[in-house]
Amino acid sequence: MASISEFFSAQHRTCDKVFEEMEEAVSAGDWPQAESSYRKLKQDTLQHLSNEEDGLFPLFEEKTGMQGGPTQVMRSEHVELRELLQRIGDAVQARDRNEVLGTAETFFLFLQQHNVKEEQVLYPMADQALQESLQELSAKVPGFPSSD
Repeated sequence: MASISEFFSAQHRTCDKVFEEMEEAVSAGDWPQAESSYRKLKQDTLQHLSNEEDGLFPLFEEKTGMQGGPTQVMRSEHVELRELLQRIGDAVQARDRNEVLGTAETFFLFLQQHNVKEEQVLYPMADQALQESLQELSAKVPGFPSSD
């Protein structure tokens, strides 16, 4: 079974790749591809955030008793990421190259800082705290491997 760190970090890399494709399409003026890549980015990012907020975070909080710790910080950052993602989508829809690229840069820098905190702090803590709860996590997080 994959570790929590491996699974969620792999989702980060997937989102990064799609983000890069969208940014390249915008830079090239390929708006149909930019729109398609944005839809995929939005879908993948929102699914990842949901996996954390509806699966990982509640289980982590339950098993550790930590209610106001790292998960609270991550949730508040997720709100900001969703807002930036929507602004990117609005700019893609308007085909406003400068707005897309400017907001995308802000989004990506914030996202990378966020991901580092998750990958270096939260996920390792979750790997330890939830070692006996991976089957429970797999029932709550689509795609998280179960140990059949």
